[in-house]
Amino acid sequence: MSQINTKNPLNIIVIVAALGYFVDIYDLILFGIVMKPSLSSLGIPPEMMFDTGTRLLGIQMIGMLVGGIIWGVLGDKKGRLSTLFLTILLYSLANIANGFVQSIEQYQLMRFIAGLGLAGELGVGITLVSEVMTKESRGMGTSFVSGIGIAGAVLGFLVADMFDWRVAYFVGGGLGLVLLILRISVYESGMFHKTKSEKVSRGDFLSLFTSPEKFKKYILCILVGIPVWFVISQLAVQSEKYAHDALKIQGEIIGGKAVMFHYIGASFGSLIFGYISERLKSRKKSLLICVSTLSLLLAGYFLSVGASSLVYYCMITALGVTMGGLWAVFMSNSSEQFGTNLRATVTTTAPNFVRGTTELVRLSVNSLKGTYNLWIAGVVVAVAALILSFVGIFFSEETYGKDLDFNEES
Repeated sequence: MSQINTKNPLNIIVIVAALGYFVDIYDLILFGIVMKPSLSSLGIPPEMMFDTGTRLLGIQMIGMLVGGIIWGVLGDKKGRLSTLFLTILLYSLANIANGFVQSIEQYQLMRFIAGLGLAGELGVGITLVSEVMTKESRGMGTSFVSGIGIAGAVLGFLVADMFDWRVAYFVGGGLGLVLLILRISVYESGMFHKTKSEKVSRGDFLSLFTSPEKFKKYILCILVGIPVWFVISQLAVQSEKYAHDALKIQGEIIGGKAVMFHYIGASFGSLIFGYISERLKSRKKSLLICVSTLSLLLAGYFLSVGASSLVYYCMITALGVTMGGLWAVFMSNSSEQFGTNLRATVTTTAPNFVRGTTELVRLSVNSLKGTYNLWIAGVVVAVAALILSFVGIFFSEETYGKDLDFNEES
């Protein structure tokens, strides 16, 4: 069965894609929530917690970088649905395996494999949603996927708070396996079926680098989203470190709670800025408003030295609103830039290249932290990420209302 031009932003494909992203985010962020208890359980001393944690997160993101390419190409070559099935199966089994690790080496391997599986869920899901909805309503469809999915981080905190960190991983894996049953009710994109019958190259990842025009569009897509994973990987996941060492916050900051508040804000932000992009009939204007607001909030965050824990939690929540909004519209923008024969490849690899910048962010922060301090390191990297995002937005093509039923030429 295939359909296109669905107007309802809460159709079965959006719902299932949102639930898939919910489980995806649950696992993706779970490490940040259980980082401290899991590493302590494996014998990592407190003074090595920051470096070990950021290294494990970086390994997970490298897995997502590799997986993004694999699943994106498969999504264009073999189909959206079969690729989604494989990604869910892999990250569900890896999640369960994470609950059995007994050493840092095993933890690293499982986070890499989990990242490999997690890489395909969002991009392929957003591709499918974009292709089965009308051009006027698809922005809200992708925002619903992002908004509902991001709430998975809240469940991750609640489960990790009530149970042992190993049980939290088991729950994530179990949710993923249950989700496979729901995939039965989802139909394939009509645009993909049409492209299959045409003599056109599909999923040619290398063509993004051999064509100057495609390369420019692709790089601009990636630049737009870079601040998202600076905020997540540094300010949210490492909130205890920044609160204590960089901002001298008065009162205790609990890392898992900060991540939860951040993602509650992100869930609302996805819907708010998705709605703004529809009302303004412009992805670019919505992105500019979002990144400008994020810039002001980051300035407020780094100037809140000596503030109370309440103020800190409010700041991390507000940052989540703009982070979620930027991510949702960034995903819509990426999916609309390229033709059907490359859409899954781009929509899956672009966010994973953004996630992959986590390792560059980590190395940059650690290098600057060693020479100066964590506050200066955070400010410098934040400013660089924001500048790159503004460049990506200004030079990107406006895609609101664009007809997506076309192919990229070889």
